[in-house]
Amino acid sequence: MITVVGTGTGAPLPDDVADGAELVVGARRHLEAARLPERAERIVLGPLAPALDAIEEYVAKDRRVVVLASGDPGFFGIVRALAERFGARRLRVRAGVSSVAAAFARAGLPWDDAVVVSAHGRELRTAVNVCRARPKVAVLTGPGSGPAELGAALRDAGRVLVVASALGDPARERVERVTPAEAAARDWGPAVNVVLCLDERRALTSVRTVAGPAAGPAGWALDEDAFTHRDSMITKFEVRALALARLGPRLGDLVWDVGAGSGSVAVECARLGAAVVAVEKAADGARRIRANAEAHGVDVRVVHGTAPEVLAGLDDPDAVFVGGGGRELPDLVARCARRARRTVVVALAALDRVPGAREALTGAGFTCDGVLLQSSRLAPLPGEVSRLAATNPVFLLWGVRPPARTEGVAQ
Repeated sequence: MITVVGTGTGAPLPDDVADGAELVVGARRHLEAARLPERAERIVLGPLAPALDAIEEYVAKDRRVVVLASGDPGFFGIVRALAERFGARRLRVRAGVSSVAAAFARAGLPWDDAVVVSAHGRELRTAVNVCRARPKVAVLTGPGSGPAELGAALRDAGRVLVVASALGDPARERVERVTPAEAAARDWGPAVNVVLCLDERRALTSVRTVAGPAAGPAGWALDEDAFTHRDSMITKFEVRALALARLGPRLGDLVWDVGAGSGSVAVECARLGAAVVAVEKAADGARRIRANAEAHGVDVRVVHGTAPEVLAGLDDPDAVFVGGGGRELPDLVARCARRARRTVVVALAALDRVPGAREALTGAGFTCDGVLLQSSRLAPLPGEVSRLAATNPVFLLWGVRPPARTEGVAQ
């Protein structure tokens, strides 16, 4: 057996943790704090591969191994690597209190409905998008992905950050509540454990029956009457269903809805977990989008302005939905395609606009496909009978960036 022991957030190691161990692996501070058998070999954790190789040699000879770790070693910790290499049945894990649990405890908040994302050794953009989409997020930080960088990316998101540093260390522990702008202006040093990103309006409103982030919505491609709109100027649910399938919005993504109108596509992408920016040139349309987002309990950043001019100040999206458009549509689609990391979906009512939009997608290096959607809905007639009422046909084009262009994108 391999015994894995978590120390909690600064809690001392039990005196008997390494009794009988012939190999003890851990960070230098853990090895120095533990009472170790004199004959036990010690390995200071640096690169993981050499430590795993050494552990394998001891396991093969049925010799006892102890691995020391911080917090809960099964939570973004070494248990994953050990289980993959040696199998879960060989592990005996003594979990401590994770830094996330400790941070929420210090903040006085429940965390059964929180989303946890690691920015340690990963792109910060995924953590930023999760923070924009969800009201309660814990971010495990790393070099170059700390409170300052997170704060700089969330200045306009209406969030509060709780920065928990050196948790469990009586001399150094600090828990501070700051605005994103205040976080961005500080040098936090290397001791940060976790940052809580909170939408304080909604951080305590969730009623949970199952622990973990909320599941996806019970339904999608909602009826048009689920949204406030003007004179039926809204993407019909049949079109929206296929558009959502091609956009593939998910937690950690950023989606643009350009020419958002009522914001039905934006709201549905947000309901499916993505961070969303809705671009709309009409002031009453921008107000409508905000109202629809509020009604459905999601965050949508509304940018009131004309595309493509306002797109320059936005972060690169994973996916883009383009609705409507006039003669400038090919140029707009081309600009969106140059920025999109994965896909662009374009909805068009005018036949004449299809070739230009298609050429814009293929010209940007996307593979392009499309469909003409024609649907007829059941409509009542006198005498308790029904007829088929045709909706306006819509062309839906989608371009997908070839896989080689998405290498390195966080999944």
